[in-house]
Amino acid sequence: MAFDQGLAERVRGHLSDREGVVEKKMFGGLAFMIDGNMCCGVMRDMLMVRVGPDAYDDVLARPHTRPMDFTGRPVKSMVYVDGEGLKTDEELSAWIERAAAFVGTLPAK
Repeated sequence: MAFDQGLAERVRGHLSDREGVVEKKMFGGLAFMIDGNMCCGVMRDMLMVRVGPDAYDDVLARPHTRPMDFTGRPVKSMVYVDGEGLKTDEELSAWIERAAAFVGTLPAK
């Protein structure tokens, strides 16, 4: 499955100054790990965002989001944000920062 190379490059640029970032191809897309924990990724033309289980319902109430359900079952700590919610660098940055903040609460792997 292909993923949006332009979106991947935008995410890559945003995370370029962080320590511990590794890219991995998974789920048919590209995942960005911080200290061994998945933070966010690109799947087709959507951003996968790890928000954690406590913020999950609140995040799903926002525009342009839906459950991450590539297996047919929602992952209760991750959402997809479609391209309409990522048009500006500020929108993309806010989602990446949200994911990085949550991942920062997890122990490094």
